[in-house]
Amino acid sequence: MTNTDLGPEAIAKLSPKELLAALESIDPTDPAVKDIDIDVIARGIDPKKLGKAEFVGLLGSITRLAEGGADLDLSRMDPKNFARIISRASKDQIEGVMEQPKLRGRILDEVFRRMEVHFRTDRAGSTKAVVHFRLTGGAGEGGYDRYQAVIADAQCSITRDGTEEPRASVTLAPVEFLKLATGNASAPVLFMTGKLKVKGDLGFAAGFMSLFDIPKA
Repeated sequence: MTNTDLGPEAIAKLSPKELLAALESIDPTDPAVKDIDIDVIARGIDPKKLGKAEFVGLLGSITRLAEGGADLDLSRMDPKNFARIISRASKDQIEGVMEQPKLRGRILDEVFRRMEVHFRTDRAGSTKAVVHFRLTGGAGEGGYDRYQAVIADAQCSITRDGTEEPRASVTLAPVEFLKLATGNASAPVLFMTGKLKVKGDLGFAAGFMSLFDIPKA
């Protein structure tokens, strides 16, 4: 792509498949990369117009550029754009992303980071609790990716592989977790359909996501 091809107006006119081809052709060291707006790219992503491999390739290209120094990290993407992409992605597409270790880790880490940011201190009150998340299909112990959420002093901190005693442990597949964390699924429905399993305080786990300001697509 030439420098003029990288501008917001040009990118906005590309179809999802053209956007994929454009991103794959970009050298992350090209000075023109700094002109690319991650949210312009996000608005051009429509999973319903992409196949599984294409969707995975598109997110992979964004990650490649970000790792190469481009200012395209997922943390800069507007929450509503992120939620929209997840809401329109099929189970097969999300599973395809989760099959790529680098993409899986980057996206899950980013979603949990956003949960910290969107924690509602006004709803927390004096709540003190630890919640463990176990996401299936991971590379960790027992085949899970594990995250620990600690709520104390009206704050929420989330880390990988925490060891504090949990009030509740939640187990679910990454697809359901991403839908839940972006407002595209509800914990009670996932529980009733067997897609979410809870060990410990079921009532607290069911209402846990209400402590966060979940972005809507």
